[in-house]
Amino acid sequence: MRRFQNYIRDVIQELRKVTWPTRDELKGATVTVVIFTLISTLFVGVVDFALGYIVKLILG
Repeated sequence: MRRFQNYIRDVIQELRKVTWPTRDELKGATVTVVIFTLISTLFVGVVDFALGYIVKLILG
């Protein structure tokens, strides 16, 4: 039990050292992630459609 208490205390100490992002930084990072996800989704969708079309042409 003592080891668990030490672990929790150490975790709390480490979390105090963390530099948390500001609200504006968080908004910017969120927008970046959403845009990148949309672009990646579009890319994968186009590649999937193109490969599917090519396979249909090859197999008849």
